[in-house]
Amino acid sequence: MTTLDFPAWLRIEHWLNVLFLTLLMRSGHEILGSYPKLYWRNDSRPGTEWARFTRKTMPTDKLYDTLDEEENYSPVISLPGRKMLGMGRHWHFVSVLGWVGTGVVYVALLFGTGQWHRYIPYSWEIFPTAWNDLLTYLSFDLPPLLPGEPLDGIQKLTYAAVIFLLAPFQILTGAAQSPAVEARFPWYVRLFGGRQSARSLHFLGLVAFLAFVVVHVAMIALWGWGELNALMIFGEVRDTRWAIAASLGIIAAIVLLHVAATVWSLRHPRSVQRVLGAVLERVRLLTLRPLVSRQDYSTAELSPQHRVNGKPPDSDAYKTLAVHGFADWRLDVGGLVDRPVRLSLDELRALGEPQTQRVLHNCVQGWSSIGEWTGLPLRVLLDRVQPMPEARYLCVLSLQDNARDEPSSEGGGRFYEVIDLDLARQSHTLLAYGMNGGSLPIKHGAPLRLRIENQVGFKMVKWIERIELVSSYDVIGRGAGGWREDNVYYDKDVAI
Repeated sequence: MTTLDFPAWLRIEHWLNVLFLTLLMRSGHEILGSYPKLYWRNDSRPGTEWARFTRKTMPTDKLYDTLDEEENYSPVISLPGRKMLGMGRHWHFVSVLGWVGTGVVYVALLFGTGQWHRYIPYSWEIFPTAWNDLLTYLSFDLPPLLPGEPLDGIQKLTYAAVIFLLAPFQILTGAAQSPAVEARFPWYVRLFGGRQSARSLHFLGLVAFLAFVVVHVAMIALWGWGELNALMIFGEVRDTRWAIAASLGIIAAIVLLHVAATVWSLRHPRSVQRVLGAVLERVRLLTLRPLVSRQDYSTAELSPQHRVNGKPPDSDAYKTLAVHGFADWRLDVGGLVDRPVRLSLDELRALGEPQTQRVLHNCVQGWSSIGEWTGLPLRVLLDRVQPMPEARYLCVLSLQDNARDEPSSEGGGRFYEVIDLDLARQSHTLLAYGMNGGSLPIKHGAPLRLRIENQVGFKMVKWIERIELVSSYDVIGRGAGGWREDNVYYDKDVAI
């Protein structure tokens, strides 16, 4: 049988796991702060949350959105803190890649070297042994180790559960929160009871990991801090003082990496956005972009109250349009097209048969709702205007001015978002003018809004005024691909 020692690769993987897990926990805390409430139902209806991490109470006499509910967590706990969800997402997803990659290598080496015996039981006898071990611990004594192994029975089962059950559970519940995965495989998110259930289960998985870490450190102290540190540094019990010093040095280095990541994010967020975004973009385009929506929720599943994000334009021009039922509103479509158009709402409707889709809406902050949207497939409009060969992107401009919606950001100005031409041509991408069997409400984007079901909500521009086809978006705004990308440092492609 393979000797269950502590090979170099296992020791290296242990410390890498510490790094990525702590990055995941801190960045996850930042993401939680953007919508600090947990639900079991897809509609995220206010007052039905089962857990909340905020003392804010929302008004009942005026419109509010989930930006008003966001919490400002300290950078000491969150990565990076200070209401920087865009940065938190960058760090969380990069850490996911690192953690999953580390885990894949770890499991492959476990089975490739025979070290899997340290976690997977040989017989069912491990369960009564583990129960006796637990009783021994509760009597404040230490149980014997399994013959020829570095763990006792309860430890062996616990490690096996964390590696082969809890870690995959976190990956699966994380994937169930991706709008692209949810759109393409709606059955998958139903396995977890819905999008909000997946989010809640993901949080409970985090709590389980935290509990494991606390117990794990306690076990190290009980079984011998010096000896176990020596095993994880040198692979054998020797020079315990140097082993403890080396362990503390590694922990200090991990803390310094956290400090550096936090400072870099808070002082140079654009740099973080570009560097980490370059890594994430390739992965997203390869794995998530091909996922086209196949959602078809029933009318019974429609949310009785669809949540709102973003406040309607408060300009006199918009109010005048609204008062007159948007009779004077026009959609301008131009740029790199052969046949630019200027369309009224009636003319837009007349371009093609209306398409209706009942879908799950995912806000970047974490809430969700199911709604029915009716409108014109965007590809029909594109066929009408005939994009030039050099056209690669659509810049969709809104009547909304965001200076009041994001007062803590770098700037206000007209809201806009950039989407790729191939995404605009997908079957589910819709210019919606109706909702839930009626006209599109003002708070949800009247007279016209965008629907892209494999992206998060902020890409679905509301109160649309103009669509411009362009070859590049580098000179639009700050060149990041949208208003939120420019000012709040989100990703341009947000399929997760």
